[in-house]
Amino acid sequence: MSGQMPNALTSELAALCASPVSDDARSRAALHVLDWAGCAVAGSICEQAKALRAAVKDEARGYCTAIGALPSGALTAVMANGALGNVLEMDDVDKRAILHPGPVVIPAALAACEDAGRGTLHFLDAIVRGYEAVIRVGRAVGAGHYAYWHNTGTCGPFGAAMAAASVLELSPERTAHALALAGTQASGFWQTRHEPASMAKQLHTARAAHAGLLGAKLAAQGFDGPLAILEGPQGFFAATCPGAEPTDVLADYGPGWRIDEVSFKPWPACRHAHAAIDAALELGGRVAAGEIASIRIETYPDALKFCDKPQPQTVLEAKFSLQHSVAIALLRGGPALADFEPESYSDLQVRALAAKVDVAASDDFASAYPARYGARVSVGLRDGSEHVGEAPDALGDPENPVSVDRLKEKALALCAAGGMSPLMADRLCHAALDMAEGGPLKSFTTMLPALGIRGVV
Repeated sequence: MSGQMPNALTSELAALCASPVSDDARSRAALHVLDWAGCAVAGSICEQAKALRAAVKDEARGYCTAIGALPSGALTAVMANGALGNVLEMDDVDKRAILHPGPVVIPAALAACEDAGRGTLHFLDAIVRGYEAVIRVGRAVGAGHYAYWHNTGTCGPFGAAMAAASVLELSPERTAHALALAGTQASGFWQTRHEPASMAKQLHTARAAHAGLLGAKLAAQGFDGPLAILEGPQGFFAATCPGAEPTDVLADYGPGWRIDEVSFKPWPACRHAHAAIDAALELGGRVAAGEIASIRIETYPDALKFCDKPQPQTVLEAKFSLQHSVAIALLRGGPALADFEPESYSDLQVRALAAKVDVAASDDFASAYPARYGARVSVGLRDGSEHVGEAPDALGDPENPVSVDRLKEKALALCAAGGMSPLMADRLCHAALDMAEGGPLKSFTTMLPALGIRGVV
């Protein structure tokens, strides 16, 4: 077994994330568990989740919770659960890393805890450390990586490995090997966004969670990885990140943990559409749909790259359509899950209004991105007047936060969409939030809608 490379980024990241986790950070982690749980329960009834569960159903049974399935072994459970949180595009997001930590890190932390018999503190600490790792790597990859690679899939394994290593109480040396082994499995191309029927985005998150847990379990057994996987001459940055600066992984972001800088998503659409939705909502009752002659959306270029879809033909395309999202916001107010279903994007009034939308990149929003996700919506009326709504920061960002009550409302609505009764959904939400006060992890897992008997934690 080889020794640790003192100057390897994986070694330094492992040491950085070994810092003690504060009670405030654990409370924040509990909010992200609440948010992930709602997203995962709703996602568990979708076709992507059903297909993935069927594909892995013959894997070994065990005692780890797999939402919507029988208790499974840790590596099967993390794969099944890792596909769920991102299905409905309502999962949390770090805007500067442009990735979703929750659907990757939380399933890895949960499976590791159930597999190793750990409890609440291990679970929450693992989430905080996992978020730190994935966000730091994600913020370092740069625009050249994001142009082709799905950051959640490629950077996610580092966060999942850090979370699992924390649960397993690996030494910094073995944690570095867990990160290295996870990183060598990184994958996920944005080609999936060009083919409406593709479900690969959920495979990306599932594989990222699985890769991290597998890396940690291997490292715990003395299995070594390439410690310079990030900065090496044929490593992650050299191969996939043109123009990035690898040492940004260790950037000084000030005190605290990066989990405090992660955004929550109030609307069931791509995050790149949220600022435009908020700008349209900012218009309030100032415009009547029947009087609208034209609509112009100005935002940053990535929002156009991913969300310029004038006439969506599928649920996924609707969620990635600036035109549809703004039309819904102007006609109906804050979008709900049903507003992206076929009956909504096929609605003649919605399509007619979406057809009036023109989109353009704006230098002021482009220069602020990705630190700020902003948009402006200008509505021209038939009488020649113009009304403008602007959202310099999307709702749910740290600069424009949502309340705990609103997060709970979101989770309850998602659980209802996933078929949970109001009573069970409320219990699940309370169990997630109670963990911040030391509530048992078992109380949370027993509320998740799996089949059969849960493992005892």
